[in-house]
Amino acid sequence: MKTQVKALVVGGGAVGTSIAYHLARAGWDDVMLLERDELTSGSTWHAAGLLPYFNMSYATTHIHDYSIKFYKSLEEETGLNAGFAVVGNLRMAQTDERMDEYMLYAATAETCGVPYEWLTPDQIKAKWPLIRTEDLKGAIYHQTDGYINPADVTMAMAKGARQRGVVIERKWQADAFHWNGEAWEVTVTKMVERGGNLVPSDEQVVITAEHVVTASGNHAQRTAKMLGIKMPAIPVEHQFIVMDQDPALVAFRKGEGNVEHPVIRDADAQSYVREERGGWILGVYEKHAPARFEYGVPDSFRADLFQLDLDRIEDQYMAMNHRIPSAESCGLKDDFNGPICYTPDGNPLVGPAPGLRNMWLAEGFSFGITAAGGTGYYLAQLMVNGEAEIDMASLDPKRYGDWMTTEYAARKNEEAYEHVYILHHPDEERPACRPLRTSPTYDRQAARGAQFGHVNGWERPNYFAPMGFSDHDSRSFRRGGWWQYAVEEAKAIREGVGLIDATAFTKHLVKGPGATEFLNWFTCNKLPSVGRINLTYALTSHGTTRTEYTIVRLADDEYYLVSAGAWTAYDSDYLRKAIADKAPEFGYIECHDVTTQWGVFAIAGPKSRDVLKKVIKDADPETVLSNKRFPWLTMRNIELGMVPVRAIRVAYTGELGWELHHPIEMQNHLFDLLEKAGEKHGMKLVGARAQNWLRQEKSYRAFGTELGRDATPLEADLPRFVDLSKDFYGKDAMQEHGIRAQCVTLLIDGPDDADPWGREVLYHGETRVGRLTSGGYSVAFGKSIGMGYVKPEQAAVGTKLKVKMFDQLWDAEVVEDSPYDPKNATIRMDG
Repeated sequence: MKTQVKALVVGGGAVGTSIAYHLARAGWDDVMLLERDELTSGSTWHAAGLLPYFNMSYATTHIHDYSIKFYKSLEEETGLNAGFAVVGNLRMAQTDERMDEYMLYAATAETCGVPYEWLTPDQIKAKWPLIRTEDLKGAIYHQTDGYINPADVTMAMAKGARQRGVVIERKWQADAFHWNGEAWEVTVTKMVERGGNLVPSDEQVVITAEHVVTASGNHAQRTAKMLGIKMPAIPVEHQFIVMDQDPALVAFRKGEGNVEHPVIRDADAQSYVREERGGWILGVYEKHAPARFEYGVPDSFRADLFQLDLDRIEDQYMAMNHRIPSAESCGLKDDFNGPICYTPDGNPLVGPAPGLRNMWLAEGFSFGITAAGGTGYYLAQLMVNGEAEIDMASLDPKRYGDWMTTEYAARKNEEAYEHVYILHHPDEERPACRPLRTSPTYDRQAARGAQFGHVNGWERPNYFAPMGFSDHDSRSFRRGGWWQYAVEEAKAIREGVGLIDATAFTKHLVKGPGATEFLNWFTCNKLPSVGRINLTYALTSHGTTRTEYTIVRLADDEYYLVSAGAWTAYDSDYLRKAIADKAPEFGYIECHDVTTQWGVFAIAGPKSRDVLKKVIKDADPETVLSNKRFPWLTMRNIELGMVPVRAIRVAYTGELGWELHHPIEMQNHLFDLLEKAGEKHGMKLVGARAQNWLRQEKSYRAFGTELGRDATPLEADLPRFVDLSKDFYGKDAMQEHGIRAQCVTLLIDGPDDADPWGREVLYHGETRVGRLTSGGYSVAFGKSIGMGYVKPEQAAVGTKLKVKMFDQLWDAEVVEDSPYDPKNATIRMDG
């Protein structure tokens, strides 16, 4: 057995074999894969093998698309038939709202080049007469989709990997991981059969690997414990049943030209059905499916199943008989109730492990067969090239921080499973495990009608509504019941004054003798002078945007970094690893995550200075907030009542305003002061949705939408925040990319009852030229607004484009950056 390799992949399911294959295909010629049992013996063996395209994530859609295309090529390469039945995928809708969901999804699919077509109920009935259609509104049909044999595709990828030099070792279990400073030393134990169980033998080997990838499936919690990290990957029970032959189906298939049914998805009935040897397979995503193996898989559990709970799926079974009446006469042939790994948001954990070097995770795959091929392809790009061709941040394991617990993961995973077929409203907020992380003013804001969103565990107001208002009932794919409240909040900031709770912002303190040289290398803009701030970006090795920071310089060698609240662990890990790499060169550097020490209120609007004057303590309160004493883009330590405040004159809304960073334990006192002072000026509490609309009127890019690892700051059209006179990490790669696409702002003449969500495709004539990354409503212009990327030749101001919404094309026009107040007169207002 080899004891030294370039890369060691732990886990021999579909995901692990794909990763090993793609690493070898990408040029690594010393790859080993270990499997503790037999290949496919985890969730792969009992997977139904469906390949659903449907996903609202841009990155995940690309992953699924690659898998489906890749699997069709395996037989030619390996000689093994992967068992791919390209029968198509029919996703039906019983309601108009479900069709709205499909049309929003279709816009995302179209940005990725995924083919689809729409079918009416009559078209469905004409093609597949066994399906009852009188209560349907229609369907979306993916003609290139279907299902595959999970074991066959895994074995085909394993053969392809071996042909490319990968060594696959079965019956070896990884039992310990040790980083020696240069490589991983992985202790592995030979597993043997004993009394029907798989148990460790006395034979152990230590394998030295430059890189390790864990694809341990249901064993993710055991892996996490060995690595000393947290992973919210916990299995949930998933049931499907196989039925005896259906005489009506057998007769139909004998008819001339009658081919196999597509995979039939009745989302409103929470189930899927496909043919299986003249009968049917029914799979469900029902309520109350329990999480299992929260603390690890028992040694006695191998390719095993749980007891079937037919009572739990009775409603879905009856719904199948309604949709396919002939199925009612079929008997039960076989049943499966096995573990399928989930994460709180349903997306896998793919990327570098937190705090560790050269340790890569590929865990938490609820749709593992669909995602396996693409995960191997894009993860191999990350490992071999440093970045993938798509932005993988949405799948990064560090989107969950150390605040995450076993209980949180288990309950949220059950919720994610239950929500597979629940309407995926873009304004949806799921309730499980909430509230958890709250700012001190949570109860005060809730008492004033706050409707909260959930960001990185934090409760953050989305908008404020009258008491008794139901956020759940207000959700829509169009303008929901909350829309008018967000309009009023946006107008309050444009015309008067509003207060926003921004406590969830990520905050780091970086200081020490090497801090200035490090940050000058780490970020692409000039560093501010003491007491001033700058907006800047940390880049990837490929010159794309890794993180956006507002940097406040507190002293010559002390900096306060503010970044997006959703990405605390993601930002912290990257920052700390970069500091560890460069400290020997630049000198001693400290880095502290101070997110939970500082609360933040953002006050903005033409009357914001008037409100602050009422509570500020200063020898001359009339001038302390003036342009002379407190210029735009500066920081001052001020006192509001009894609260010491680090005030930053900046506003994400583009109005006169300040961010008020304060000791979090004093937040309630500060809130009460500001609220009382704001009464005279009609100050409104404002949520994240109005703020998101307002920042688009100023063309302020947001990390995770316009800013990401698939575009450079220059492609985001932000040259004013890039100092090309200095050297910084990623500079050469950024310049080599040139401008492949360009970020623009568009005003949109859309439907009267809807705005874009930031997932829509853009057309120039009949040609697809880009996609929206953000969308919403502009109170300044009285119409829809959006931001997105187009080909450079379509980026000129005045270019007429089309936005696809609800399967129609709507007029849009590229406008100048910051269409609202382009000269920043309001934000610089003196007083």
